[in-house]
Amino acid sequence: MSPRKTRIEGGQLDRGQHILRGIVLFLGALVFLFPFYYMIIGSLQKSPDPTVAGAFPNPANLTLDNYTAINSRVDLVQGLVNSGIFTGGVIIGTVVFGVLVGYALAQLQWRGRGVTFALALLVQVVPFQLLMIPLYVLIARDYGLADNYLGMILPFAINSTAVIIFRQYFLQVPRELFDAARIDGAGELVLLWKIALPLVRPALLTVILLTFIGPWNEFLWPFLITKEASMQPLAVSLANYISTVAASAANPFGAVLAGACVLAGPAVLLFILFQKHFVATNIGSGVKG
Repeated sequence: MSPRKTRIEGGQLDRGQHILRGIVLFLGALVFLFPFYYMIIGSLQKSPDPTVAGAFPNPANLTLDNYTAINSRVDLVQGLVNSGIFTGGVIIGTVVFGVLVGYALAQLQWRGRGVTFALALLVQVVPFQLLMIPLYVLIARDYGLADNYLGMILPFAINSTAVIIFRQYFLQVPRELFDAARIDGAGELVLLWKIALPLVRPALLTVILLTFIGPWNEFLWPFLITKEASMQPLAVSLANYISTVAASAANPFGAVLAGACVLAGPAVLLFILFQKHFVATNIGSGVKG
């Protein structure tokens, strides 16, 4: 068999593998995206059709009335503002404390470092629901932060998952970079700001996205902290709407799906905007040799 024929056959085999891989990925994407598509189509239906055939509705059955009904019962703008304050405060606290603690665990030598990291791992197995009652007593009664944005933010301001993520990324940064900067007289905060953080940008984006999803969808804790509708995040308002009002709507099925679309929209948009940045960087490129 000639070398040219072998190359052609090898190329055909590779082309066939690429086609098969593309088909499998396409089918997987359809399976993954179909629930989101069905949620959007269901939220636009004038009369409910919960069957599979409802995924391909008659255009005459599509309307925005379900979203209009939500806006008439729930102040979407105020809910979005409240969610932004709550989620933004949690993200700031998580990033700041996560970076500081993660850097200290990864690059600094101090007594108790191993025990602290073990405690951060231990916290992962404790569900938040188990701590909700003592946290409520502490925040609302002892600190007097009921009906307060700070009372919503404090229990989520330090995230052990973010600490572990930052620690693992900081461990990948070559020590030679820090040693060279220390020889030049740089302090630890300068090292953290000018050397470590630019090299772990994927970790920052990952933590921001993961942190955003949690408080954005959280409704039980803010509902416990405040009963004032003007301070409740969007998730709480929509949960109240779905549980008390949607059942009496003209199309309860569409009303529930419309509420789900309104709540999921910002999270999906954030992921689309930042998904291209979730790539690994060549951290070792800053070291010669």
